[in-house]
Amino acid sequence: MSTTPASPASPTTPLSYKDAGVDIDAGDALVERIKPLAKKTLREGVMAGIGGFGALFEVPKRYKEPVLVSGTDGVGTKLKLAFEWNMHDTVGIDLVAMSVNDVLVQGAEPLFFLDYFACGKLNVDTAAAVVGGIAHGCESSGCALIGGETAEMPGMYPDGEYDLAGFCVGVVEKSRILTGQTVQAGDVVLGLASSGVHSNGFSLVRKCLERAAGHLPNMLDGKPLRQALMEPTRLYVKPVLEALAKHPIKALAHITGGGLLENIPRVLPDHLAAHLTRSAWPQTELFDWLQKTAGISDLEMNRTFNNGIGMALVVDAANAPATASTLQALGQEVHTIGLIAPRGGGAAVLVN
Repeated sequence: MSTTPASPASPTTPLSYKDAGVDIDAGDALVERIKPLAKKTLREGVMAGIGGFGALFEVPKRYKEPVLVSGTDGVGTKLKLAFEWNMHDTVGIDLVAMSVNDVLVQGAEPLFFLDYFACGKLNVDTAAAVVGGIAHGCESSGCALIGGETAEMPGMYPDGEYDLAGFCVGVVEKSRILTGQTVQAGDVVLGLASSGVHSNGFSLVRKCLERAAGHLPNMLDGKPLRQALMEPTRLYVKPVLEALAKHPIKALAHITGGGLLENIPRVLPDHLAAHLTRSAWPQTELFDWLQKTAGISDLEMNRTFNNGIGMALVVDAANAPATASTLQALGQEVHTIGLIAPRGGGAAVLVN
């Protein structure tokens, strides 16, 4: 006995992309909202703006031997608090800062930035708030927002949630690349104050919020708790580039995931160590609350959070006062936080 396969049922109504969860009109509306924001970030070298398949950029002709420096990063689980608290206007700044500050560490001037925004269902107002922060971060760093991608993927993300990634390209004169190889014993470590937790350690931050639920402080460091925690990552590009133009800075370290203990050694020769004095910079109420709530040691604090220092500079002792003075005049809070010494068999960073 033979059987005939059943014919597929004919659809009663046609299906559109919007029926499947992707709203092309919303995407187009977002692009129109983004264009004037991106226009504010235009700088020399931009040859084509947002809207093309690829963005064109010409390396400024003032560079004789240009070397491109690239970086990419995200915002991490700080986004979970942005969703919960409906605070979307600062995480875009975080996204830019995490990449441009990394590129800066090699002495590079950030040239252009691209972003990737992915969500399950596109909310134009939310996405525009995020991209507004991205544009603000780019403008503050002298970096062009030259392109990006908005991906609406139904079923991939819970309602109201999204993910972010950022990509930055910078340039440095080949002879001025910072490698840290000229660092020597006796050099001074200067620390630039952070604006708060920045964008690392938020898995632990969220655990602290859960543990202290019902007993949360209203204010920390003169700000409401939520504002203190969501304060965006500080952008160090313009003041540090100006200091680099005036002073022989030997090395820079962006204090991100891994804190002081893991980031400073990345720019030191293997035979040297940084000896930091913890009392040399203030303990903020925010970090004090996090440490007490988590019940963790100083060691764990210094390898989880920036602990109040967002960027470290290594300079010759004779140049330290002038370098610090320049940065202070540019609005930075600068602390002399330690010295470089022979490492011996010990740790690469010691905090006493």
